[in-house]
Amino acid sequence: MEPAILVITLACGMLVNRINLPPLIGYLAAGFVLYTLGVDNDSLPMLNELANLGVTLLLFAIGLKLDIRSLFKAEVWAGSSLHLMLSMVIFVPILKLLGLVGLVQLTNLTVEQLTLLAFALSFSSTVFAVKVLEDKGDMQSLYGRVAIGILIMQDIFAVLFLTISKGEFPSIWALALLLLPLAKPLIYRAFDKVGHGELLVLFGLVMALVVGAWLFESVGLKPDLGALIIGILLAGHKKASELAKSLFYFKELFLVAFFLTIGLNGLPSVTDIMLAVLLVTLIPLKILLFVYILTRFKLRSRTSMLGSFNLGNFSEFGLIVAAVATSKGWLPSQWLVIIAVALSFSFVLAAPLNAMVGNIYQKYQQKLVKLEKHPLHPEDRQIPVGNPRFLILGMGRIGSGAYDELKARFDGEILGIEHKQELVDFHREQGRNVVQGDASDTDFWEKLDRAPGLELVLLAMPYHAGNMFAVEQLKKLNYQGKISAIVQYGDEGVALRESGVHSVYNLYEAAGAGFVEHVVCELLAAETVKEADAKKAVS
Repeated sequence: MEPAILVITLACGMLVNRINLPPLIGYLAAGFVLYTLGVDNDSLPMLNELANLGVTLLLFAIGLKLDIRSLFKAEVWAGSSLHLMLSMVIFVPILKLLGLVGLVQLTNLTVEQLTLLAFALSFSSTVFAVKVLEDKGDMQSLYGRVAIGILIMQDIFAVLFLTISKGEFPSIWALALLLLPLAKPLIYRAFDKVGHGELLVLFGLVMALVVGAWLFESVGLKPDLGALIIGILLAGHKKASELAKSLFYFKELFLVAFFLTIGLNGLPSVTDIMLAVLLVTLIPLKILLFVYILTRFKLRSRTSMLGSFNLGNFSEFGLIVAAVATSKGWLPSQWLVIIAVALSFSFVLAAPLNAMVGNIYQKYQQKLVKLEKHPLHPEDRQIPVGNPRFLILGMGRIGSGAYDELKARFDGEILGIEHKQELVDFHREQGRNVVQGDASDTDFWEKLDRAPGLELVLLAMPYHAGNMFAVEQLKKLNYQGKISAIVQYGDEGVALRESGVHSVYNLYEAAGAGFVEHVVCELLAAETVKEADAKKAVS
């Protein structure tokens, strides 16, 4: 049966992808198809193990990219807490009303059971949201960071519930985990020595699954929480981003198993499907509530709306909460299937909504702007650029080198754009004119002041998708100057030239040519010195 599982999963994923929906919806559908063919979770224990690994690696990857300080921002910790409480206050009466009008699944539930359901439905999907953000290249955007922060806070709430549901406290040895930061120098030293190949991947798996998941589980804490915390511990290392990329396809493959297991929970009845559809109608309420709360924290209405739509779905953690509740007898067992179907439907709804969010915002912009509170959030205000002659997008090693070379050769103002605040601070200390902003984020271009004297834009960002996106945005701004870009592969250069970039610099080809030029110059210089010394000796 195993070959059929792979074939059906691939076919469903490709079919859904052809109609511009995320493949994960196809994996959910594949789970239901397989269930009709007699496959269930009990018959595939290995699939469940892979699914758990997928969620664990997902949280580890989030930790690798997370700035822990973001969780202490009011819009994150207070926003997520307010949304959780208000969602439960709103959802419980609605669920009670549905029971009163005759939905048998809700008729006999107590207020405590309805509260538990509302708690499960208040969560948003970390898996779905991160996948959408990665596909759009908006992981580092302001709305993306706020959404991820809220999701992590929700995950913490879920972990607390699961810990309490055990009816036992963690081991006293859990306190020893507070000493983990003291091991950071030793872990970083090992991180330095693993290189860049398969040892790096193995190191990441050991950190996520052993030091994180296994160690935390052994002292009575959730293994996923351990993977997240270890990821955060490693986030400050210079190779954290490289490790995240190395584990990317492991994570993606294991998450396919996760979505399959949702569909393998069982087929719902017609009334269960009808109830799941009604539950999905709560999602617009979730979105509106997020928009209102985030604008209270002085985020722009557009930022609030993008983040809210990203959070507009039900969560796999809600499904886990339901699984625990049904296993404890706190909820009827049928609710596990109902929430699984509602989760699937919410993904189907959320995918096109996230694709259309820009158009929806444009339609209701005037009304949404009225929700904004001024002065706006410091990270969500207009970006002052002055009137530079040269603009460099991406101030890593290549961008900063280009900045210094332009400054040495040409007159006129130069401006660098960098999304990492610590790099912005470093460049400013070095005397460079750099502002914080993410050119792969639509918000950046919305907030960017116009620069009429701009002659040249250098695209020095590490990701091809980000450079292509920047070219599209420059076109929308009717930019008439020159554009130059850094690429790593030949096909990227072709795509950029076709999109309107005037000059392309292939990093690897140019590095090889530059290396030869450097060596030849040194050898020639050395030979010249030897010839001069020989002439002096003869004379």
